[in-house]
Amino acid sequence: MRLNSPFSLFRSQRGDGLLEMAIAAPVLLLLALGILEFGRVWYLEGELAGAAQAGAIYGSQNPTDTTGMKTVAMDNAQDVSSAVDVTAFNTSATWGCECATVQGAGSANCATTPSCPANVVDYVVVTVAATYKPILRWPGSPVSIVLYQTVRMRGAQ
Repeated sequence: MRLNSPFSLFRSQRGDGLLEMAIAAPVLLLLALGILEFGRVWYLEGELAGAAQAGAIYGSQNPTDTTGMKTVAMDNAQDVSSAVDVTAFNTSATWGCECATVQGAGSANCATTPSCPANVVDYVVVTVAATYKPILRWPGSPVSIVLYQTVRMRGAQ
């Protein structure tokens, strides 16, 4: 003969799998969305880095053509806006002269020639930036994130 005790309900295993799934599913969904969001940002960072580098390579051969540097950078980031939700995308390019032995001791746009103990070299700086909107609004996260990549390169002599 079986006695009914108040603890006999806890011995039944019917519905345990459903309960475990109900607890685990939201956690797994949030984990998957977090991985997706991280991958999108990582992809955008790589695209921006490639675009900035392409603009700087062009600029190292044509240091005074800032418009050309921007155009090359924009051309190399054509799939940025289609791949991720980018609300703004812009580039900037500058150039100047500096001493070959001391980086940073130079002149923007070569307005004045720096006095150097060694050679004077040209340099270019290309910055590519994009404003990224995440898929989901996580608690405490910003509405949009500005991502940028800057490449500084010396000119070809």
